[in-house]
Amino acid sequence: MTKDKPIILVTGANSGIGKATAMAFAKENAHVVMLCRNKDKGKAVQEEIIATTRNTDVDLLICDFSHLENVRRVAKEVNDTYDRLDVLVNNAAVISLKRKETRDGNELQFGVNHLAPFLLTNLLLPLMVKSAPSRIVNVSSGAHKIGDISFSDLQSLKKYRTFKAYGQSKLANILFTYELARRIQGTGVTVNALHPGAVATSLGVDRQTGFGKSIVRMLKPFFQTPEEGASTSIYLGHSPEVEGVSGKYFMGKKEVSSSRLSYDEGVAKKLWEVSEKLTGLNQ
Repeated sequence: MTKDKPIILVTGANSGIGKATAMAFAKENAHVVMLCRNKDKGKAVQEEIIATTRNTDVDLLICDFSHLENVRRVAKEVNDTYDRLDVLVNNAAVISLKRKETRDGNELQFGVNHLAPFLLTNLLLPLMVKSAPSRIVNVSSGAHKIGDISFSDLQSLKKYRTFKAYGQSKLANILFTYELARRIQGTGVTVNALHPGAVATSLGVDRQTGFGKSIVRMLKPFFQTPEEGASTSIYLGHSPEVEGVSGKYFMGKKEVSSSRLSYDEGVAKKLWEVSEKLTGLNQ
């Protein structure tokens, strides 16, 4: 571990926006920690980033966000390995066409897209406070605008609609961002959320069946590249222009308004409490 380099952890770093984000920070000579689900794919991208950037400070950690015990394990690994953490980019996400559950029994999109980063961030927060000034970057989506936090059916057991469940998880990202910003005010740690834009990635491709590949390929000319989609994550992670800025939502490197519901502090507090229980954060 090289001293004086900022240490930046990027989740979902082996493909799409996550890979582009990790690559960009490595080019800036940061010490990049890649957090990936698949060891073989992660290793291949780690080697590609090192070869491309000539930056050997690129580490790989394996974590499956569909299992909260994995999140606890990798958080402990980060806390035990690194003496500080300057930037955390919560990028990993999933879309599921059919209702599936995590190993903990949570609806897959809510579990992977919200509960896992909620737990990871909270477990790494003491290290980030110690490292202040430091930054947390949460990759949400414009799809949060079609989302609602259905406390009577958070797990989509009564009715499952892919994009409604996805929108709920992405709205949860923003509510979490705003509530966390209120809770950590004055610590020197900032947290912001962003919409990366419409990006051609494998996010919409079913992991098991491969369904969606042809659709992504067909729409690719109309989408941003992963590098373009990663630009706001990178901006929020290291630009001096947003130093000290916290609890905001960005698109195209500019602060914009999120949905009306995302500003409801009562919903945010209730979601935080429910998330604490579902992740066993305080146990």
